[in-house]
Amino acid sequence: MANDTTTTSTRPVVLPPDPAWQSRGRAIADELCAALAPLALRIEHIGSTAIPGMAAKPVYDLQASVEDLAAAGDAFAGPLAARGFQRSPYERDHVPAGSDDDPARWGKRLWWLRSETGEDVNLHVRVAGSPNERLALLFRDWFRAHPEAVPAYAAFKRTLADAVPDVGTYADVKDPVVDLVVGIAEQWVTETGWTPQG
Repeated sequence: MANDTTTTSTRPVVLPPDPAWQSRGRAIADELCAALAPLALRIEHIGSTAIPGMAAKPVYDLQASVEDLAAAGDAFAGPLAARGFQRSPYERDHVPAGSDDDPARWGKRLWWLRSETGEDVNLHVRVAGSPNERLALLFRDWFRAHPEAVPAYAAFKRTLADAVPDVGTYADVKDPVVDLVVGIAEQWVTETGWTPQG
């Protein structure tokens, strides 16, 4: 889902939850949104650092929602490079297992920042209303609404990080588990009427 493909040869490090992650992630998202508007319709803090109590790799995953992926990719290149971001060659998200969805609907652009201050960021740029934009928000919001599920998923991530040789393998093994979580979350969507805009 939120692949960190920029350092696939390094070992994954999963840290205990830090309550400061949520507020700092929102602040970074706000800073980038101001820099990338109006093409960035919104930028949200997603991924494990956006979920209270969740163990996580110390990387802020952010999602920029845009109308036109190619136009945003071109327009964002300069402002992001000026802030130290580098462009990843990966332009498509993992399509959940069992889905017959067109992989072209799962396109994205990805930039990453590895900072000496320790504030590492992945910026995932996705089309507003696309299935991968929705999945990232659903994953986050389902865990926020179900804090009782957080410890088990956090334990899985810590065990996985200790068992695999690199971040690439970590992401590959984690993807099908994310698919299972999202399958459960879809029932919650039906029950609650959740939408990506709240």
